[in-house]
Amino acid sequence: MRDRSKKVFMTLLAFCAVCLAHGKPERPNIVVVVADDMGWGDAGTFGNELIQTPNMDRLASEGVKLTQCYSACGVCSPSRSAILTGRTPYRNGVYRHLSGNGPAYLRASEITYPERLKEIGYETCHVGKWHLLSKNQFNKPEFPQPGDHGYDYWMYTHNNAEPSHKNPVNFVRNGVPVGKLEGYSAQLVAGEAVHWLQNIHDPKKPFVLTVWFHEPHSPIATDSRFQSLYKGHKNSKYMGNITQMDHGLGMVLDALDKAGVSENTLVFFTSDNGPVPSYGGSSGGLRGNKRSEYEGGIRVPGLARWPGKIKPGSTSDVPVIGSDVFSTALAVNGLSLPSDRTIDGVNMLPALNGQPVERRIPMFWRTHVSKPDERVAMRIGDWKLIGDETLTHFQLYNIPKDEQEKNDLAAKMPEKTEEMKKILIRLWADIEAEGPREWWESDRQKSRFGGKMSY
Repeated sequence: MRDRSKKVFMTLLAFCAVCLAHGKPERPNIVVVVADDMGWGDAGTFGNELIQTPNMDRLASEGVKLTQCYSACGVCSPSRSAILTGRTPYRNGVYRHLSGNGPAYLRASEITYPERLKEIGYETCHVGKWHLLSKNQFNKPEFPQPGDHGYDYWMYTHNNAEPSHKNPVNFVRNGVPVGKLEGYSAQLVAGEAVHWLQNIHDPKKPFVLTVWFHEPHSPIATDSRFQSLYKGHKNSKYMGNITQMDHGLGMVLDALDKAGVSENTLVFFTSDNGPVPSYGGSSGGLRGNKRSEYEGGIRVPGLARWPGKIKPGSTSDVPVIGSDVFSTALAVNGLSLPSDRTIDGVNMLPALNGQPVERRIPMFWRTHVSKPDERVAMRIGDWKLIGDETLTHFQLYNIPKDEQEKNDLAAKMPEKTEEMKKILIRLWADIEAEGPREWWESDRQKSRFGGKMSY
């Protein structure tokens, strides 16, 4: 009887050991893919009847399609800064498109999610566009480069691929100029990500990978194998450029499969802002485009996949925003948010499964160069308020009922408008007090928020 009891005890002990081993969570890999100037209506996955995006379709079928996914700003540099820091752009200092010789850049004092995850054993890689410094600061050691924001390895450009997406000459790898590359940007960027994953990354460690494509930002150049798919269409170059970017996405997804890590990898795909119609971009019928606070300027394609954590083939209409990436990356690792600064984003994992998220701080947008009557916006629940430059005139929309923002309810619902207005003004004062105000005040004096800018 004693032997039997001992045997049962040893069996239970072994079982508990197995349970503990299997119960220990394996840290997930995190891949964030960002298109450049891709509009809500620029993909077959989101209803475009002509543009083929088979790899976006693949992500949607294997994960969730987000019907109310937002960039954190109507232009690129600010929205990208929010993805990395979880902080609305005016708060983190990257309040405008960074070009020329401006003062702003993503400060080393900001905490990025690659930086935080590197501290707990992640390897980190960035490939593609960066645009978190002004041009005169790019690849200059006296200003923070990707390595100062938590990246072990990077191959990047300041802004656009130059002279175009074809045979770019302006990539820098880990501080060293690469020189002229043969091929098209999406495939070069994706190829570098694949190279890092297969040949440099330690497979025993979890990783953060950011893949920021240049497509479909101008100057556009499209491989004939993609442009020929749209022969006869006046926007064949632009349409093919989207498919070219989608092919790069597929290269990354295939590399994850080949490495055997797809099952434990959270992939998030989005765009940095709305489209530019003069190049061929489409907002899918939403009002406004790039640089606008209307839906067409800030609502962007959104897809996420994490096998076993996100239901395949699902759709979520819960609003999420680029700044949520930071909080999500920390939350899935059981890490708390920094306590010494305001984090605007939230853990969006519930939203990726169609469940509501609780936002202590409303979704907020302010675009440095936009029309004066749509300078700032805020969304709480179904309601969105848009304010002018002086914060004295406001528009009110119920977004689920009026996605095209045709019916301004401000005059019909003065109490709701006043309620939202008070919250927005209070929120803006908080943001303005925390960010490097001297940077945008200097800019204000030079351009008065409406000066001609180079994009």
